[in-house]
Amino acid sequence: MGNRGSQKKERKLTAVEQARLEHFEEIFKDMEAQGYTRTDLTISITSANVFSIILAIPIAAAGLILFFLVNREGAVSFGTRSGFTLLFVVFLILVVVHELIHGISWSFFSEHHFKDIEFGFMKESLTPYCTCKAPLSKKPYIFGALMPLVIRGIIPMIIGIVSGSLFMLILGILMTVSAGGDIMLVRSILRHKSSAQEEVYIDHPTEAGSVVFEK
Repeated sequence: MGNRGSQKKERKLTAVEQARLEHFEEIFKDMEAQGYTRTDLTISITSANVFSIILAIPIAAAGLILFFLVNREGAVSFGTRSGFTLLFVVFLILVVVHELIHGISWSFFSEHHFKDIEFGFMKESLTPYCTCKAPLSKKPYIFGALMPLVIRGIIPMIIGIVSGSLFMLILGILMTVSAGGDIMLVRSILRHKSSAQEEVYIDHPTEAGSVVFEK
């Protein structure tokens, strides 16, 4: 899943993406033959970006309020200009780490483990992404989708608040906001109502989000 944007119809798929799409279609035919129905739970990059912008306001407000409530004594300083440079560099690194965390998390539950994980980069939107080719049950899929948010976002925010590090707090806020697409995806999964006895989730091969097979 990762932060892949929705693919425009005119975008030409790479050889790897085409192979992934063909692999997905094979899975779809097999699931259909077993009596499963398919529902796409994909999201657009525009919607994800808008959601992230909206999410930034309450996240930043809550983080800063808690930070200054806990660290009332003494002046708080972010640092010199080098602090902003370091923040930018670390942010870029963690964007890549975000996808690696997705892959490692999903690999624990997939049939062939890390062999089922693929990484890529969309030149059109300058977006790195991670995808799991293997079907997963609901809880493992959500677990893998949210782990970057927890590890890169929530934990650094807590560390920043407790330790009084404004650098860590801001980094955590940025990382939390950058996981807006993941939050949006999980929300769409949780809002999907089904009476099916079996649910299987798999990353959409060319779009942001997942596909659920039910019966």
